[in-house]
Order: sequence, then C-alpha cells, then structure tokens
Amino acid sequence: MKVNIPNQQGIVVQGGGGRRRMRLVMLVLILIFYGARGKESERVIHAKGNPDSVVWVVQLSDIHFSVHHPDRAHDFDKYVGPALKTINPSLILITGDLTDGKSKDLLTMKQNEDEWVEYRDVMDSVIERSGLDKSLFFDLRGNHDNFGVPVVGGSLDFFSKYSINGQLGRSESVNSITIETQERKHLFVGFDSTMSIGLRGPTNVFGHPTDQLLKDLDLELSRWDSQSEKPVTKISFGHFPLSFSAPSGSGRTLEDVFLKHSISAYLCGHLHTKFGKNLKRFHQSSNRSLSLHKLFQFNMHQSSFQNNVNCSPDTLPIQEFWEWEMGDWRKNRQLRILAIDSGHVSYVDIDFESGSKKSIILPTFPLDSRFMSTSLSHHNYECQSVPPSYETIRALVFSVSPVVSVMARVYDSRYGNFDLVVEAPMIKHANETSRGELYVVPWNYKAFEDASADRFWLQVEAIDIMGRSTLTELRPFSINGHRFKLSWSWKEFLVMGCQWSALYYPLFWSALGSMFFFLLLPKALLVFSNKIYTYKNFVANKSFANGVLWVLQELCRVRTLWFSWIGYLFYLILSPWFIGHVFTEGENKGYMTYIGWAVETSHGKGKHEYVGSPDVMVVVLPHLLFVVLPAFFATGALTAERGIYREHMLAFSGKKKDDIDLNSRRSLSNGNQSNIQSNFPFSKRWIRKLLYVVCLAVCWKHFMNCRTLTKAYEMNPVLHFLGYGFSTPLLLAYAVSETRSA
Repeated sequence: MKVNIPNQQGIVVQGGGGRRRMRLVMLVLILIFYGARGKESERVIHAKGNPDSVVWVVQLSDIHFSVHHPDRAHDFDKYVGPALKTINPSLILITGDLTDGKSKDLLTMKQNEDEWVEYRDVMDSVIERSGLDKSLFFDLRGNHDNFGVPVVGGSLDFFSKYSINGQLGRSESVNSITIETQERKHLFVGFDSTMSIGLRGPTNVFGHPTDQLLKDLDLELSRWDSQSEKPVTKISFGHFPLSFSAPSGSGRTLEDVFLKHSISAYLCGHLHTKFGKNLKRFHQSSNRSLSLHKLFQFNMHQSSFQNNVNCSPDTLPIQEFWEWEMGDWRKNRQLRILAIDSGHVSYVDIDFESGSKKSIILPTFPLDSRFMSTSLSHHNYECQSVPPSYETIRALVFSVSPVVSVMARVYDSRYGNFDLVVEAPMIKHANETSRGELYVVPWNYKAFEDASADRFWLQVEAIDIMGRSTLTELRPFSINGHRFKLSWSWKEFLVMGCQWSALYYPLFWSALGSMFFFLLLPKALLVFSNKIYTYKNFVANKSFANGVLWVLQELCRVRTLWFSWIGYLFYLILSPWFIGHVFTEGENKGYMTYIGWAVETSHGKGKHEYVGSPDVMVVVLPHLLFVVLPAFFATGALTAERGIYREHMLAFSGKKKDDIDLNSRRSLSNGNQSNIQSNFPFSKRWIRKLLYVVCLAVCWKHFMNCRTLTKAYEMNPVLHFLGYGFSTPLLLAYAVSETRSA
C-alpha cells in the first residue's frame, strides 16, 4: 500500500517507493565517491621502511624487440629481471620503442604482431623473476610502436593489446603515480605524444602533443599543488626529446608546461647513442623574447645563476628543469637508476654489454655539478638555509653479494692533481624494515664551500664479501650549487640544441628561395638592364659577384634547361611528390607533399587531411640539400664549363665570336674541332669529366633515396613516383647533352 506523505514544502512524495529510490540514489553516490577514492589511492604508493628520505626508480628505453634480432629479448630476460630484484625500485619506467617494427633490410617499417607477443612474454618473465608487482611497470608508446597504426584502439594497435599499460587498462594519454614517504611526495607523470595517425617510417620521427594532452599533463603535474602539506618533487617521462617534439595546434609546447611546474627532470629516449651517450639539456625560462631561442640553444646550459638571489619566502620557484635522454637497450644494453634524495635528483647508467653487474653504486649527495639540478642547492646556500641533508655524504649500493665495506673519498683538484683530502668509511643506514642499502658518513660540508664548480671531486668504493671492488667515476660537486658547465659536441648540438620542428620550414624555404633567386636574378639582369656577364669579364675582373653572375647567365642561355628548373621547383611546391602505403595493412594509399602526407580521415567520406609534419622533413630536406641543390649547381657548372671551352676555342682559332658563321660552327663541331682538341691542352676538358663524376654521384644518391622510399611505402617506382623519381636525373642528362659541344 502506497502512502502519500506531504513534505515540509508541501510537496507530496510517495512514502515506500520514494524512500527506496532515495536509498538507491544515495548508494550510487557512495559507490561513485569511494570508486573515485579507490582510483585515486591506486595512484599513490606508500614507500615504507628505511631509508625514508630516498626513493629510486629504474628507466629503460628503446629496447626494440625484433624477430630478426632475438638476442635483444634474450638478454633483456637474462639481465633485467635479476637486476630489478637486486635494485628493488619503486617504479620501472620503459620510455618507448618497445618493438622494432622493421624488416630485415631495415627499409620497411610497420607493425609485426610476433614482436609484440615476444614483448608480452618476456615482460611477464622479467616481472616474475624480479619479484615486483606488475602495477609498478609503466611502458610508453614510441614512434616504432606506432608505425602504420591508423587509429589507436584498432586492430593494428598492438600496444593497447600487449603492453603492460594496455593490459592494466591505462588507456589515457597521460598517466601519473605518486611515491609517498614520511617526508615528501614524488610525482611521476608519463605521457604518450606519438602522432594520432601513425604513419610508416621514416616519416614518423616526431612527438605530436595536442592541446588536450598538454592540458591533461598540466592538470596531472598540478595534482598536489593545493592538497599536500609535504614538499613535492615532480618528474615527467616520455619518449621524444623536446628537440623532436612539435608544438600543439595553438603553439604551446611541452617545455612551456614543464617550466610552469618547475619539474626536476624530464626523462626520455628516442635518440639512442648514435649522437652521444646520455644526452642532456638544461631548460630555463627567459624574459628575452628572442626568436632565435625558439630555433637553437647553443649550449647545454642556457645561462648562469643570477647574482642576486631573492630569499623571500613568497618568491616563486625558479622556472627550470633538466632534460635527460638515455641510451638504448637495442645495441648498448643500458639501464638507468634514478634516485631522489630529499628532493635532490641524481642517476647512474649501467650497461650490460659485458654481462651482469655484481655491484652498482649511486651517490645521492653531494650532487654531480655537471648534470644535476643544483639551483636548489645554490638558493639554499645563498639564503643560508642549508638543510640537515647536507651534513652527510650518501650513496645507494646495490649488490648481489653482501657488502663488507663502503669508502667515500673526496679529492681536491686545485693544483692540477687529484689530492685526497677525505677518506672515510660509510655506514649502512638500515634496519629490519629496510627496502634498500643507503650508506652515509658525516662530513664538514662547510670545508668544501668554493666558488669553483669542479675543484672537489667525489668517488665511492664498495667491496663485497667475495673481495670484489666497485668504483664510481670521479664526480665534481659544489656545495655552493654552482654548475660545472660543459659544451655540446656538434653531434649533440645537432640533436639536442636544434628545435627541428621550428627549423623545418625556414630551411625548406631558404633552399627553394635561394634556387629561385639564382635563376631569376641573372634573367632579370639580361631582360631589364641588358647587362651581360661573360667569362672574359670575369677574367678581367675576378670578383665573386662577377663569377656567380657569369655562371648563372650561362645557365639562362640554355633556355630549355632554365625553364625546366623553374618548372621543377614549382612542382616541388605545388604537386604530390609520390604515392604510397602509409599504414601496416590495407589498400588505402596516401600522397606526400612538402607539408605532410594526405591521408583519408578515419571518418571516411573521401575527405583527406595532412599529417606527418614536420616528420616529412626526413625525406624533403635530404632531397633538397643533397640531391636538388647539388644537381642545380652541377648544371650551372656544366654550362659555365662550356662557356670557358667556347672562349678558348675562339681564342685559339684567332677569330672573334661574331665572325664565326653557321658553317664554321658546323666545321668546328665536326672535323676541325678534333684538330684543335689535339693541339690545345684545355680541350681535354678535365673539368667536364670531373662534373660527370659529380652528376653520377648525385644520381646515385637519388637512386638510393628512391630505393629506400619504394620499399618503405611499397610503391611502384614508375607509377607512384610521379616527378620525384625521374626529374633530377633527366635534368642532369639534358644539361650534359646540351653542353657537350662549344
């Protein structure tokens, strides 16, 4: 029986049924609330046990499991599982390129499901051997894991099916986890910035963070800003270095977000060790609005500390962070241990090329003044607020055998030698609840305050029960927080200091613009000023300008060749370069232009959108700089050589150019020319023969590029290459033919 009960506002509600519905609504709200709390709690790891002030994680990157190189997976299973058991990290971060996705000849790049099955099986074995929980492993998608994947979550997206993140339902582009101790929170935020439509390689080399991803990343990095009474150390990890990350649609960058939150470090991979081991870059906000800074950073460190440090408690933190790229497992078998000790971040890299490691030592304080974040130390020193953590030298020691002694040594390099000034045994800081081996020794840190960042050096030695000794490398340190500045090598500058996404179009238009300029300027001089530059003029006045204008006007005089070059340059701007398969499977093709690949959208309906910019620069710029430009200058040189040959022929015959009629020209080109060639040394035309070699080299380079692209995108070299494949060889062949005779 239903009873209608008026409430206090006079509204009639149903008694029994209304109460049941109210209880149901309350139950749903409670479940939602506790479900959210449960999800939140899954993102926090409470690190229990000593040492309370230190946490450490492991990073691996670019492991590239391949069906053609089974040794990579074999060594990973053999070494990483036991190493993780010894290290016992709080997290394991695998920053992309889990599989290789390449054919045996390295030319075809698309997904191979067998490699993903191998990755899943090996990771299951590693997790079991390490004794760690699977939820502590975070793996990210790299560009190799995205080759030829048309849509995330589709049948070709094996990452979502076989990766650890995929198996654990971490489907978001941004995932975070917090390691909490009694003293501090440590926030780790990982993100996937691979392109939404995964092209085949080689035109898939850049990270493409979207505005939504940057918004989510900003939100995750702000997680504890207003909720935590403890200090928070923030670490972000991804696959691509910032020099290989494009801006979002609105122009925002990952660097903007990281500087806003003053993260301690950004961990990445992607570059392997081809350009240098452990590439590093220090980012710092600057008030200078220099456009050049958006293109280049010339040194590893942007600027030095400011002399006047603001010690006010309301002072905003310095907007800066370190970017640390690590080596690969693919060839170098590298693993990184990163530790955070009272907010100070340090790391050590280990390679397993020579086998497993019996002992690993990671000094956590004092910090390495070359590569570590020392701004906090500098601020504390200048403001005379040095924390208690300065009072001891500390190092983590991981060993498969019991350690019997650990020794800390400090050297003074003031007089050019490493003079030992401190040698002290370190004591293990641990108890029955220990989760690691931290060794400490008290010291008088004030004795090492010095304006120099590389006067004092630290080394730690550990000896295990088997009598085996392990030594760290000598590391400079600065109690004052000064940085020991190092310069990049040219290779390091090339991949870390150049912002390639911003450089692509300036380089493209500079190359094309210079060729248009060299073609149109001499023509304009001929048409509008009737000013003629010849070899004789150049001999009379040997200036660089006269030489260039003479060579270019010689090219203008071969009208068909000149118009062909103009047409080819417009073709490169206005037309598709070639057509090919851009996904792993299917009949759908796309065509590539200098602004990207035109592919059909996932919505179908025959609409196309451009993707893969600036990734196409790996095809566009080499073609312009190493094929088109050399071919252009080679054709100009051929016409100039013909002009020189003509002038010498005229001088030898004793006739002026205007006196040679058509019949004499025919005579020269037939019988008489051979007599002149036999009597005049220049007639051997060695310069022309050298230019033949240059033309052949350009054609060979172009042929190799075409071969690579043909296999990469499964193209028909005749039907799908349009004007890209044949234009340059034809232009060179025509130039050789037209300049054959005087």
